[in-house]
Amino acid sequence: MCGIAGLFDTRGKRDFDRALMQRMSDVQHHRGPDEAGYHFEPGVALAHRRLSIIDLATGQQPLFNEDGSVAVVFNGEIYNFQELVPELEALGHVFHTRSDTEVIVHAWEAWGEDCVQRFRGMFAFGLHDRKRDTLFMARDRLAVKPMFYALLEDGTLAFGSELKVLMQHPALDRRMDALAVEEYFALGYVAEPRTIFLGAKKLGPGESLCIRRGLPIPEPRQYWDVEFTLDNNIGLADASAELTARLRESVRLRMISEVPLGAFLSGGVDSSAVVAIMAGLSDAPVNTCSIGFDDPKFNESEFAQKVADRYRTNHFVETVKSDDFDLIDTLAALYDEPYADSSAIPTYRVCQLARKHVTVALSGDGGDESFGGYRRYRMHLMEEKMRAALPQGLRQPLFGLLGRVYPKADWAPRVFRAKTTFQAMARDAVEAYFHSVSLLRGDMRARLFSAHFRGQLGGYDALDVFRRHAAQARTDDPLALIQYLDLKTYLVGDINTKVDRASMAHSLEVREPLMDHELVEWLATLPSGLKIQGNEGKYLFKKAMEPYLPHEVLYRPKMGFAVPLARWFRGPLKQRVRDAVLGETLAATGIFNREYLQHLVDAHQSGARDYSAPLWSLLMFEAFLRNLDGAVKPAPESVAPALA
Repeated sequence: MCGIAGLFDTRGKRDFDRALMQRMSDVQHHRGPDEAGYHFEPGVALAHRRLSIIDLATGQQPLFNEDGSVAVVFNGEIYNFQELVPELEALGHVFHTRSDTEVIVHAWEAWGEDCVQRFRGMFAFGLHDRKRDTLFMARDRLAVKPMFYALLEDGTLAFGSELKVLMQHPALDRRMDALAVEEYFALGYVAEPRTIFLGAKKLGPGESLCIRRGLPIPEPRQYWDVEFTLDNNIGLADASAELTARLRESVRLRMISEVPLGAFLSGGVDSSAVVAIMAGLSDAPVNTCSIGFDDPKFNESEFAQKVADRYRTNHFVETVKSDDFDLIDTLAALYDEPYADSSAIPTYRVCQLARKHVTVALSGDGGDESFGGYRRYRMHLMEEKMRAALPQGLRQPLFGLLGRVYPKADWAPRVFRAKTTFQAMARDAVEAYFHSVSLLRGDMRARLFSAHFRGQLGGYDALDVFRRHAAQARTDDPLALIQYLDLKTYLVGDINTKVDRASMAHSLEVREPLMDHELVEWLATLPSGLKIQGNEGKYLFKKAMEPYLPHEVLYRPKMGFAVPLARWFRGPLKQRVRDAVLGETLAATGIFNREYLQHLVDAHQSGARDYSAPLWSLLMFEAFLRNLDGAVKPAPESVAPALA
C-alpha cells in the first residue's frame, strides 16, 4: 500500500517546483515509509511513497514502460497480475520486474482506457503517457483506495491519495463547500464526488478520468457498475457451494504477499468467515488480531476467541478502555475533512495492534452490503410492505400527520418509538431509506443551520445524493435498491474511508476479500430471498459458513464496532462537548443556530434525549476546523457563508 501524488499541466509543459512535489509526498509519509520516488519532466511531476508488499527488490515507483514514455504511480494491489503478464508478453511487452505495478503501464499501452476492465483488485493510480500527451487516473470498482484531485486556476491538475496532499499546493481553492457541509451532517461524511473544499474532488467508485493536454477537461467516466439482475435460479445448496468456492478464490488471491500477513477477527460473521477460509488455505497458523472492550455491552472478544481456538490461530488481543476518547484530534488530522463515524476509534486501535505483528491484514468489510446484513435492511423491507399496502395519496397525509404529532420517545420500549416509522411511511422508498440512515434528519438539519446558511444552500438537500444514485440503480427490488445505494454511498464514503485512513496511519495494508468485484457481481444475480429470509439477514452466507463456524458466532445478534458515546457525553467528555459545541470555533463559521446547539447539549446531558450521534458529528466538525489552523478560506457569498 502506498501514497501517490502528481501534477500535470493541462495547457502546456511548465516545469513544476520540486520542493512542492516533495512536500506533497512527505505529508503522506505514513502511507509509504519504506522509500520515496519522484519523476519530473516538462509538464508533469509524479511522486510515490512506498510500503513494500510485493517484489521488495525491484518494485520501486514511479515505474515505466520499456522506452520510458509511460510512467505510473500506483496505490493498491492488482491481484490477477500474474495472469495478465503472459497475455501482455504475448503482445510483445517486456517485463523487468515481478511487480503488479508494471502490469498497469503495459496494459495501458495494449488496451488504453479499457485497461481498468482487466484489473481485479483495489487500486488508485495516475499514469502519464508522454507520446499521447495524456494523464490517466482511475479508481477501483468499489473505491477501496482513495483518489483526490483538483483542477487549479492555472490549468494544473493535482492529484493525491489524501486531501492533505492537495492542501500542500498554495493555489488550491480552500473555500468551504456549503453543500458538502449539508452532506456531512446528514450522512456523517462528505459523499463522492465532493470534498469539504470547493477546489477539490474525489474520483468515484469505478471511475476513470482521461485528460489530454490542450483539450477541454472531461467529466470522469464510469467504467463499471453493479447490476442487480436477481435472475439466478440457483438453489440454496448449490448457491452455498458456489459461494464457498468464490470466497476461497477471493481470499487466496489476497494472501499473496512477501511480508507478514494476518487478519482482523472481531467475532462477527464476516471476519470470522475470512479467517476460517484463510486457515484452510494456509499451512501455517493464521495471525489474527482482535480488540476487546472493558465494557461488556461492546465486547465481542469471547466470540473472536472461539474462532481463534477452532482454527488455532496466533491470536493477539488488546483491551481498549471504554473511555478511549483521546483520539478525537488525531482522527481529525487523519481524515482531513469532517468524518463522523465513531467506530474509527476502535478501527484505529485494531490497526495499531495488527501492525505490531503483520504488514498486511485481511478484513471482513463489505459483507453487510452484499449479503444483506444490516438490521436497517430488514426494517426497510417491513416498511416497504406497509407502503405497498396503502396508496401514496392516503399514506402521505396520514402518516405525515402522525409523524409530526407523535412524540419522540427514545426512552420508551421500542414498540412505542413509532415516530420515525410514521415519518418513514409518509415517504417514498429512497427518501425513507435516506431518512433512516441520516445522522441528523432533515428537520433537525433545518434547525441546526442558521437562516443565513440555509439561504446559501439554495434548497439543496443531501437526499439528492441518494436520488442521483437511485436513478442509476436499474432495479425496483426493495432490498437490491438499498444495497445499491449503500455500495455507492455508505461503503465508499464511510467504511472504506475509515479503514483506509486508520490502516495507513500505521503503514498497514488492509485487503477486503468480500469486496472482490466478481463476487459482488455474482451476488447481485441472486434473488433477495437468499440474502434476507424472514428476520434472518445474511441467510445464504450463514448457511454456507455453517460447516466452518460455531452456531453462536453465526446466529447471535449483531453488535457492531461501537463506542459508548452517550455515556461519554454525559460523563468524562461532558465539559469538552459543551465547550466545543457552544464555543467560538463553531460560532465563528456562521453556519449554526446557537439555540439549537444549546438544545442538543442540554437535552442530551440531562438525559432527556440521546443526541450522541449529532453531538459527535459536531465535535468532529469542530476538531476539523481547529486542525486546519486557519487553512480554510471564506466561501463565496453565493455558495456558503463566510468563515472566520
